Amino acid sequence: MSMFDNDQYRWRETYFVLFDSARRPTLKAMEKKIAGLNGRYVLTNCRADKHGRFESLSVVSPEDFAALDISYLGGKEVSEAAAAIAKELRGDAPGGEEAAKFRRLAEADGRFDVLHFEMVADAGSEGEADEMFDPSTLLLVLDALVELTGGIAVDPQAGTTLQ
Repeated sequence: MSMFDNDQYRWRETYFVLFDSARRPTLKAMEKKIAGLNGRYVLTNCRADKHGRFESLSVVSPEDFAALDISYLGGKEVSEAAAAIAKELRGDAPGGEEAAKFRRLAEADGRFDVLHFEMVADAGSEGEADEMFDPSTLLLVLDALVELTGGIAVDPQAGTTLQ
């Protein structure tokens, strides 16, 4: 069940974490890492493949009025998309460390899709809900996913990497 199925939340944006699929974590490692970020996070809809590797989960942070759906994709489709994203983001980037990051990005064949949701308040208090909404859950989880996989977080809407 996705947060899209919960009428208390609305989708805001999607981020990617691209990485080498050989570094795909287990569901247990994901749960431990994310739960360790904040004791108030609620992890639901946790799924693994038959080998125990992470497939998907949802993170709900009531105190931040936020939630995340995280899912894994891998294979040729991800490789092609990663190469295209790297080419688009690289542009006229200088050599050195930045060039190495874009090479890693272009070679990625694993991806986490991180869908960010905001808790919807009553219709009459939408401005108030925006004031309570806190993106820190998204930022903390993205950092944890990057650390866990050695990957690179990408904001595809802005066309930027987050590291």
